[in-house]
Amino acid sequence: MAATIATTSDFALQDLAINELTSDAFAPFGTVVPPMEDGVEFGPHDAQLDLTQGTPRFYCMRIPGRGLLVKQITRHRSVTQTLASSGGHDWWLAVAPPKNLDVPDAEPAIEDIRAFRIPGDTAVMLYKGTWHAGPLFDGGERSFFNLELADTNVVDHHTCKLTARYGLALKLV
Repeated sequence: MAATIATTSDFALQDLAINELTSDAFAPFGTVVPPMEDGVEFGPHDAQLDLTQGTPRFYCMRIPGRGLLVKQITRHRSVTQTLASSGGHDWWLAVAPPKNLDVPDAEPAIEDIRAFRIPGDTAVMLYKGTWHAGPLFDGGERSFFNLELADTNVVDHHTCKLTARYGLALKLV
């Protein structure tokens, strides 16, 4: 991460470099699910989903553009989560590795947070407990496919407010 670039009255802004999305670079956080030909058999290149703790929910979520500023980051300790653009637009995601899954109020280390540009034809599967902020993008409203559990955002939603915890927000650059 680069040095602090600006300060507001409440928190500092710090640059967070956007990394190239590769399977190796994303491995600490989850699986990259690139487009592939129909009929390819299931294998290690596929997302290894864990939806065993409840009823799976696959839906198309519509969200407003929130820019590329990360003020908070969230994790789900009981489920993998898969995200993809439903409109083929590139988008961005900030992530931190899943650590201390057995500690409900654990928080990510600011230096562990990474950012990636996700191509519009690619999905990502997040491991259980992977911290994430996004989908992030500039502009108007967009839709994204989301696979998690039916009650993930009710019973398995832990958020760390970076502005309160660390006194900063991360600006993807």
